[in-house]
Amino acid sequence: MALCYRGTWIFLLLTSSLILAEGGKILVIPQDGSHWLSMRPVVEKLQQKGHEVVVLVPSTSLYMKSKEPQNYTVKVYPIPYTDEYLGEVLKTYVNAHFIEQSVLNVVLTSYQSTIEISSVFFTNCKSLLRNEELMQYLKEGKFDVIFTDPILMCGPLVAEYLSIPSVYFLRGFPCGMDSAATQCPSPPSYVPRLFLDNSDSMTFSQRVKNMLVHLLELFYCKPLYVNFEELAYEVFKKKVTATELLSRGSFWLMRYDFVFEFPRPVMPNMAFIGGINCAQKKELSQVQTLIPFLY
Repeated sequence: MALCYRGTWIFLLLTSSLILAEGGKILVIPQDGSHWLSMRPVVEKLQQKGHEVVVLVPSTSLYMKSKEPQNYTVKVYPIPYTDEYLGEVLKTYVNAHFIEQSVLNVVLTSYQSTIEISSVFFTNCKSLLRNEELMQYLKEGKFDVIFTDPILMCGPLVAEYLSIPSVYFLRGFPCGMDSAATQCPSPPSYVPRLFLDNSDSMTFSQRVKNMLVHLLELFYCKPLYVNFEELAYEVFKKKVTATELLSRGSFWLMRYDFVFEFPRPVMPNMAFIGGINCAQKKELSQVQTLIPFLY
């Protein structure tokens, strides 16, 4: 269980430096779906430790329900689609990833469904940033830090808009954007690319294929974030790429575990917190502990 809560204590240690005598004021911009299920226990723990926590929640979502019992403040902003529409988009996305098909079809269908679902969540971000009343509240809120899952860039956008530091809570990024943003070495001759199922020990032919996929990433990852880059231009009146926005994160909490990942260098502001989303179970009774020894 120590592994499951190690990441929580790392983040609590970071936030404890915000104010010595009092708790800090934390703005949480989560990502809907399973991302939020992993983040919610950390948010609850932060509130319990005396921090003032405000969570931004869209009016339509999968798991972020404003009426659920919680010990933190929730600010809801309207978005222009229904629960039924969101459910259909998610169903299409899941089917694209779990139906058996050829490698080429997996790449194509996964890519198309990812484009579609990212456009839906882009609508959330656009609705948030164009909500003048809510954005004025955030400006006047004097938050110390933003705690966010940056996978679809809304958190980094708001952090840049409010000019406050951000702490990222994530599993990873497509196309090695996390490596690029943190300037971590990620040579395609050693680091496996998505869809190929290679290890970090590749044959020559595997390295060639890995390099080709790496070159393709320059083309097929651009559409995933082009809407967010256009929105950033609208907000900041200057051109900024998704990688540049991402690079401004102050600290990265990576939901990896080095035991299950290939070895690679990371930066000092990155911490591995794999297992933080594990549920805490009750200890086995003495009888249950002794049962294996009876056989």
